[in-house]
Amino acid sequence: MKIPFIPLLLGTSSTISNTAVVLVTGGTGFLGSTLIKQLLADGEHIRATKRKTSIIPPELGGLPGLQWVDADINDFFALQDAFGGVTQVYHCAGLISYHADDRKQLTAVNVGGTANVVTLALEQRVRLLHVSSIAAVGRAKTNREITESDLWEYDSSQSGYAIAKYEAEMEVWRGIAEGLDAVIVNPALIIGPTARTTDNGASGTIFAMLRDGLQFYTDGSVGLIDVEDVAKAMILLMKNPAITAERFLLSNVNMTHKELLTKCSVYFNRPAPKFRATPWMLGVAWRAAGVLALLTGKRPLLTQDTAKSSVQKMQFSNKKIVETTGITFKPIDNSLREICIELLKATRH
Repeated sequence: MKIPFIPLLLGTSSTISNTAVVLVTGGTGFLGSTLIKQLLADGEHIRATKRKTSIIPPELGGLPGLQWVDADINDFFALQDAFGGVTQVYHCAGLISYHADDRKQLTAVNVGGTANVVTLALEQRVRLLHVSSIAAVGRAKTNREITESDLWEYDSSQSGYAIAKYEAEMEVWRGIAEGLDAVIVNPALIIGPTARTTDNGASGTIFAMLRDGLQFYTDGSVGLIDVEDVAKAMILLMKNPAITAERFLLSNVNMTHKELLTKCSVYFNRPAPKFRATPWMLGVAWRAAGVLALLTGKRPLLTQDTAKSSVQKMQFSNKKIVETTGITFKPIDNSLREICIELLKATRH
């Protein structure tokens, strides 16, 4: 039974049933909610999926042109109903975790869920934009920026999250081989003031730890991009039908962890971390965090996978996305300042 697209559902306007509809999976998430705001501002009519237990962001409740439906991406038949009548699909739903205990769930959600989305997109002949990750991109063989042409290779250092995101992306390429009109984006570390400070690898955790007195930095480096820029790039790619069967790295700047923490310390009005965490120290720390987790029943913020990633030196090229779309990025210092201000406000409340 197809979901009736009528005004009885939350946030649905009386005219939406006669217009083209864009589907966004994972609409309550950090990226999904930002994307929905931009699509609504562009005049699109949106159907957004969520899990039954997910909470709709207050700013996205009851908006005209926006319909919420309960459709877990692992529930094929609920997802099939959500696909009814849509013309474009932004697949943002997924699980982020660097905990070894979550490897099976990472595969089930990211790989199995994406397989469902791809199958339905093929059946319905709709255009798909899939949100992958830099974790699914290969490492440069020489001392240069990573590009879209660098191929992912499995090795023992790959996290369960990286493996799941790579295999999910392979589902999209499988669909493309079968005739799917699709584009893939691989965002770097997505930042923004609305990032949740959870223990599942969300970028907000990094800034919360610094606010709360983090004293150590690592030798690694990372690509950064504001969540608003990720959403903007996705829309630009989706709206250009000539772009298909391609992937795009989304990154604004490359920055060492020390530089990132030093910049944010200024906005937090606190001393920058001054102690370098060596790989040996990190090894002790993630093991100690694991023991503490057993005693307290709480998940550790530092795991073996996050410790490994913190010392990786990676730089990402944004040449392809800039040349293809002409996108201009929000100054990263503005993004960092906004994040720190919001976290300080949260502390005062």
